[in-house]
Amino acid sequence: MPTLSRWFIKIGMLYFVMGISIGSVMLLQPTFDWSPRLQLLRPVYLHFLFIGWVTQLIMGVGYWMFPKYTKAKPRGSEKVGWTVLILLNVGLILRGIGEPMMIIEPGMTYGWMLAIASMCLLFAGWGFILNTWGRIKER
Repeated sequence: MPTLSRWFIKIGMLYFVMGISIGSVMLLQPTFDWSPRLQLLRPVYLHFLFIGWVTQLIMGVGYWMFPKYTKAKPRGSEKVGWTVLILLNVGLILRGIGEPMMIIEPGMTYGWMLAIASMCLLFAGWGFILNTWGRIKER
């Protein structure tokens, strides 16, 4: 398994653990009468599970398992792959911080964080597609 795929998958597993932990805390909130503000973590929970875990796992396995691009560069550009990994995770971290803060302190204070997070996630998606597109071909 390529190193980049291992990083995608292992980081994805960390997001899975964080996501289900956040979800468990939110489910326990009514039982223990914790702060109702915990519901502010719902978008973080969803992003961590669906982008952090599922999307990152798909990208890691896709980078590893899709048909070879060429003999010289079997998986496309490794540099683009690492850039995708970094952008995806920077976007998720910024989103995980910025989303609840925007609700706690409305206004433009944290809007820049969500804007940068969205751009990072968008560029990560485009980078993955560009790096993988040529590998999807008929036999």
